[in-house]
Amino acid sequence: MAATVILGPAPPEVAELIERRRALGQDLYDEVWEGEYHMAPGPHPAHGAVQFALAALVDGPARARGLTPTGPFNVGDPTDFRVPDLGFHRAPPTTLFLPSAAVVVEVLSSDDETFRKFDFYAGHGVDEIVVADPATRTVRCWW
Repeated sequence: MAATVILGPAPPEVAELIERRRALGQDLYDEVWEGEYHMAPGPHPAHGAVQFALAALVDGPARARGLTPTGPFNVGDPTDFRVPDLGFHRAPPTTLFLPSAAVVVEVLSSDDETFRKFDFYAGHGVDEIVVADPATRTVRCWW
């Protein structure tokens, strides 16, 4: 995984880049990990295809169990949050940052940080983590 780390105060150009990404809608998968900004590129179309297929497959059963499905959302608070690809909630979400979810779904992409998020999700009371891997055509669940 390629990473860029800037030690000390970030130069103004970094804030400008983040704001430009926000204005262009390119920050959907960006996350903040304990104050560190993790800038994620948009996913490959294969990622989106798997995300859409999973959503279509589990939508009915999830709703039948009283869960509300969503696309990408923020788990945590503005200073520390992760963005799973899909979520299932016990009640319809009403805020931008959610404290937890019944289920989070992550679709693997190259250079992503899916497995590094597990402790965060556990600490936020997520009941189940589903990970889909387009490369191996597998779906695994942890609860």
